[in-house]
Amino acid sequence: MACQSVAAVMDEQALLGLNPNADARYRQRAMAYFEQLKESQDAWEVCAEALAKGIYNDDHVKFFCFQVLEHQIKFRHAGLSAVQQQLIRETLMKWLQCQLMNAQPEKPFIRNKAAQVFALTFIMEYLTLWPKFFFDILSLVGLNPHGVDVYLRTLMAIDAEVVDRDILHTPEETRRNTLIKDTMREQCIPSLVESWFQILQTYQQSHPELTCQCLEVVGAYVSWIDLNLIANDRFVNLLLSQMSVEELREEACDCLFEIVNKGMDPVDKTKLVESLCQVLQSAGFFNVEQEEDVDFLAKFSRLVNGMGQSLVLSWTKLAKAGNVKDAAETLQAVEAKVPLLLQLLVHEDDDISANIVGFCYEYLHVLKQLPQLTDQQKTNIEAVMLAVMKKLTYDDEYNFENEGEDEAMFVEYRKQLKMLLDRLAQVSPELLLEAVRRVFTNTMQTWQTAPFMEVEVAIRLLYMLGEALPASHGAHFSGDTAKTSALQDMMRTLVSCGVSSYQHTSVSLEFFETVVRYDKFFIVEPQHIPNVLMAFLDQRGLRHNSPKVRSRVAYLFSRFIKTLHKHMNAFIEDILTRIQDLLELAPPENGFLALLTSDDQLFMFEAAGILIVNGESPVERKQALMRSLLTPLMDAFRLLLAKLSQETEEERQAALADCLSHAVGFASRTSKAFSNKQTVKQCGCTEVYRDCLQTFLPALSCPVQRGVLRSSVRSFLHRMIICLEEEVLPFVPAASEHMLKDCEAKDLQEFIPLISQITAKFKRQVSPFLQQIFMPLVLAIFEVLARPAEDNDQAAALEKQMLRRSYFSFIQTIAGSGMNEVMANQGAENIERVVFTIIQGAVDFPDPIAQKTCFIILSRLVELWGGKDGMVGFPDFIYKHIVPACFLAPLKPTFDLSDAQTVLTLSECAVTLKMIHLKRGPEFIQFLQQEYLPSLQVSPEISQELCQVLQQPDVKVLKNYIKAFFQRAKL
Repeated sequence: MACQSVAAVMDEQALLGLNPNADARYRQRAMAYFEQLKESQDAWEVCAEALAKGIYNDDHVKFFCFQVLEHQIKFRHAGLSAVQQQLIRETLMKWLQCQLMNAQPEKPFIRNKAAQVFALTFIMEYLTLWPKFFFDILSLVGLNPHGVDVYLRTLMAIDAEVVDRDILHTPEETRRNTLIKDTMREQCIPSLVESWFQILQTYQQSHPELTCQCLEVVGAYVSWIDLNLIANDRFVNLLLSQMSVEELREEACDCLFEIVNKGMDPVDKTKLVESLCQVLQSAGFFNVEQEEDVDFLAKFSRLVNGMGQSLVLSWTKLAKAGNVKDAAETLQAVEAKVPLLLQLLVHEDDDISANIVGFCYEYLHVLKQLPQLTDQQKTNIEAVMLAVMKKLTYDDEYNFENEGEDEAMFVEYRKQLKMLLDRLAQVSPELLLEAVRRVFTNTMQTWQTAPFMEVEVAIRLLYMLGEALPASHGAHFSGDTAKTSALQDMMRTLVSCGVSSYQHTSVSLEFFETVVRYDKFFIVEPQHIPNVLMAFLDQRGLRHNSPKVRSRVAYLFSRFIKTLHKHMNAFIEDILTRIQDLLELAPPENGFLALLTSDDQLFMFEAAGILIVNGESPVERKQALMRSLLTPLMDAFRLLLAKLSQETEEERQAALADCLSHAVGFASRTSKAFSNKQTVKQCGCTEVYRDCLQTFLPALSCPVQRGVLRSSVRSFLHRMIICLEEEVLPFVPAASEHMLKDCEAKDLQEFIPLISQITAKFKRQVSPFLQQIFMPLVLAIFEVLARPAEDNDQAAALEKQMLRRSYFSFIQTIAGSGMNEVMANQGAENIERVVFTIIQGAVDFPDPIAQKTCFIILSRLVELWGGKDGMVGFPDFIYKHIVPACFLAPLKPTFDLSDAQTVLTLSECAVTLKMIHLKRGPEFIQFLQQEYLPSLQVSPEISQELCQVLQQPDVKVLKNYIKAFFQRAKL
């Protein structure tokens, strides 16, 4: 029966809105009521009364009352009167008393919220108003199960608030938490530990869920209380007895893990772990193969891992301190755990195995540090190797076609095993090489009859050796003869034993991955290249029935060709013929099932380009081959573009535009084959790429699907600027004109790097073109930046910010290119307009990246136009606008001198002032001292100081001074 009494006056209408199924009107009213109760001086007291007297049976109302109380304690505690603070304490204790009398406990979510409120009250009042907090609660609840439940939940809530290291605390909170823990250690921890012992003993049969809760509390508190209170015979024996009770054993295991994990003296830690191990072993827990409960074994494996890692840490500390005797004993203790480690590592359940990997890894690290290994240690290393090899193997359930969560977990687990393999290689590379060679050779001899997982893991191990045994730049086949001959033998076996025909995707993938990982092998033994090429080109590789294999092989094939193109000369035309159908542009019709996706085809085009460009054929033949590779793309492009111009349905338009974009991308990808040694010109391919440009550029004026088309053509232009050099210049003006029509911020932002690239590469050659395009581009940018946008449209604001940055970097490129005339010939009005935007960028927009660029530009313009023979009227502009910008920008509240990027901006600002002094001399110093600095109310002494620093030759001195100058000015 619930404790009941007179009704507290609450807004019953508003309370209806607490029900999750209530309509929106009631829910809004409930929210408003909640805010009102939270903020009022005393209206919240009705909630306290409702809880103390158990007036409401509705769970949502009870929860609501606790939330209101929580707000008062958390945010308004200091402002409450002593009477109100007393009311909260009484409310909580009366509510708790009701719990003892109720037949049924409250729902868990209410008990958790109550525990939270108890914990918050404890934190606020334990050190001052309520030192007997635990005494009061324990006296009240005794051993009543409902009361004990709230007590334990409160302890966990206190742990979360005071101890949990994952929660970030302010320095003030950290100090308070330390004081709370110190006071608890002094005053109440022994009583709490006694209460836990009583609870564990009393309830292990009747209320296992309370016992588990209590074990969790012990595990949480053990890290900061006196360990002797827990690590003693009566407590540990109780925990060990609970390790044999099915409902308690997992929590008991976790609790022991926390005890073992506690930081302590290395000798004491070794003793603790050893005594615990002795008891566990004599109780039969080390007989892992007889245990069927995998959930418990996963916890037990974690416990053994904790014990092992603790011992390794103790050994490390003792060895470092030169304590030879104790270090030797601890090492012996570590070694004694290895048989158990191996049993757990090789367990068929991966979770159990994964939980012990940490100890295994650290044990190997210990062995690596020893001057010499005993026979037993060598045996242990081999046993770990065999365990890792066994556990790397896929099981029957692994779903290769539809990989889900289980598969992802196995892939992660494999990564952990790979770490062990790498560590084994550091400890004993010879043993690892020999073990892998043995497994690999045996498996390859019988691959036709072996299950796929054995074949896959054998090849996988050979692959993993590549990372485990270090070699600079993949040179596994030169140097150490023992290693190179072993790897060479295995590679020879891999490519000649026929295993590439094995009918399983995992084996096919592993075969090609390994071939490419060791592609340098084929430089040593090129006679195997034809066989492997056939594997790439037929149904084992690019024509495999699995799309996953085909896709990966396309990428690996391009890598294989890239490394070995010098050895491909005899096969070039044969390869190109065999892959011809894989280079066809997939039509935009739905339902067309191509062997490769367009992304995969990029690799095929790249490989084709590399074969043609690096072959030894005469120039005419290279030209013909490149033309036959690119002409189908150009023909398809013209047809599709004509279709797109007439297409009205949007979905079809998008499909056509995608297809056009792929065609451009493929052509672009072939050009990656050219290099400084093999340029487009030397290969006689200039003309075919010029034809491509002529074919693709009309897409820029297509009225639909502009974004996709412009983006792909722009990328192609970037490539052609590198490959065709000045041959590209005739195409640039028309292309630019099209790209500046009807553009969005993003279009411009992507177009500017193109112009910057042209400017940087061709300099004077493009000066006339730049003079012509300069103002149209600038005006297009101004127009886009001036477009109104919604205040809260963050995407639009970010796009504008990025465009502004791009614009400033464009002006920087022009100003820094040595082509003074590009800006100088734009007419006084336009120049002034542009320079004003630079001043504005330096001062008005709180974007340090853009501001820095603006000061770099201003400094450059002063250098170009600020001297005696500079631009007419510019010195005047310097004094009216550039000098003030150098002072106004750093004085802005948004100019944060503690931010690294902003400090770089300030440095450029100092460089600008230095440049003005360089160009104007004493006149500038006079202007500062007599006019400008007095207008800022800078005292004559500081003016004098600044001007003296300005006149020193070292700009570093000025940079340091300017920072201090503005820091003072902002105080």
